[in-house]
Amino acid sequence: MKRNSFEGMSLEELWAIHEEIVSILEPKIETEKLKLESRLAELKRAPASELNGGDRSERRPYPKVQQKYQNPDRPSETWSGRGRQPRWMSELLQSGKNIDDLRI
Repeated sequence: MKRNSFEGMSLEELWAIHEEIVSILEPKIETEKLKLESRLAELKRAPASELNGGDRSERRPYPKVQQKYQNPDRPSETWSGRGRQPRWMSELLQSGKNIDDLRI
């Protein structure tokens, strides 16, 4: 139908067409909604590894890193040399110590 044909219709005729369209759309919308809800429930049940693309593990195992530096005042404070430098290390370096002096 062309737009011009709608403009020539009476209000009752337009309302009848509206009701017919609604009666056709309602079951289609309900069916689509049920499909989407079913898919959402399926995704909520799926393990994270399936969602990320298969049988991959969370993270690969990394070897334990040996400690390289030790606080001479408190031997329990150590640092591997990775990550952010500990406060005790930066304080000792600022006081004039050499980093090689703190090696284990």
